[in-house]
Amino acid sequence: MGFKSKLWIVALVFGLLTVVATLGLGKESFFGKSLHATGNGMKYWYETKGGFMELTGIPYDKPDCKTCHVQSCDACHAEKEGDKWVFSGAMAHQSTTCLKCHSREKVTFDVDKAINSLDVHMLAGFTCSRCHRGHDVHGDGTPYESMRSPGAMKVNCRNCHTPDATEAPQFDADLKPHKVHGDKLDCAACHVRSTLTCNNCHFDRFMKTGSRKGTFIVNKDWLLLVNYRGKVTSGTAMTLVTGNKKFVGYGPYLTHSVFKGHLCQDCHANQAVQLITAGKKVPIFKFEQGKPVFWKGVVPAVSDKLDWVFLDQKDDKWLPITGGPEPLVQWVTYGSPITEDQLKNLAKPQKAEEEPTGK
Repeated sequence: MGFKSKLWIVALVFGLLTVVATLGLGKESFFGKSLHATGNGMKYWYETKGGFMELTGIPYDKPDCKTCHVQSCDACHAEKEGDKWVFSGAMAHQSTTCLKCHSREKVTFDVDKAINSLDVHMLAGFTCSRCHRGHDVHGDGTPYESMRSPGAMKVNCRNCHTPDATEAPQFDADLKPHKVHGDKLDCAACHVRSTLTCNNCHFDRFMKTGSRKGTFIVNKDWLLLVNYRGKVTSGTAMTLVTGNKKFVGYGPYLTHSVFKGHLCQDCHANQAVQLITAGKKVPIFKFEQGKPVFWKGVVPAVSDKLDWVFLDQKDDKWLPITGGPEPLVQWVTYGSPITEDQLKNLAKPQKAEEEPTGK
């Protein structure tokens, strides 16, 4: 074999290795370090000190959790043409592609559509990729712990909603709610209608059957307020059980249920705030006459002031767990509870407003 032939083969092999790396299959690919590829977000909080693994003793990779995450570009870019598969950029820009894996968002859209309160961006015909662009999807070569880690996500309301925006509603700093709250609140605190949450995830049942179906209870009746990076923002909670051990995880979370905005009285001196300031607990999840009953409205997340029921599952029936240790409580994604001073501000009654146009 001549020198030129050998050189051509070397070049061809190098080219193929480059393509493999570009597709996310090579160890040095920057996409291979992205959260889509590694799943580090959920894994990190599950396995870290104080995480749910302290109760289960089962590593994150043992259940099917790791199978959710992208192993190659095919998951988003493969499109069938006849009897062959081809690479497609358009497929990655379709929301249906994202929602195959991001099932919580799909349920959110289904729930909101059923009650005629779909996210304003969805009503405007947006797809996921309109806001979540290359960096958010493919990463930047940094192996972030979580999507809430500084630098992990570039999506931000103010990317589009600027004072001089022409293709989106302008941000008006002189609007009364903006002037009053200033930089104390993140946009999501006021503009997320309610949060979707999974309650009482029954880990033992899931491990036994290998299926999530029927092992948890979904609701979208309330919105938690939490602290994140110096601002109050929207949050959520997730409760889990294993044996008679109970777990509650709190953290910031943006449910894609954006709307015109909450009224002052939705948050200030509402029923949940009144209960907490009176030294009582908010019964955020109850179980009455064999049925789950959820709190409705905005709730400041003060972890020892939210009351949860925990259920076991026997023959497809939910039964309250009595006794056992107190729930293990974890704050995830760098969130923290509402402070005493913030609670005092929330306790101040505000003049009742009328429904804003477009709610």
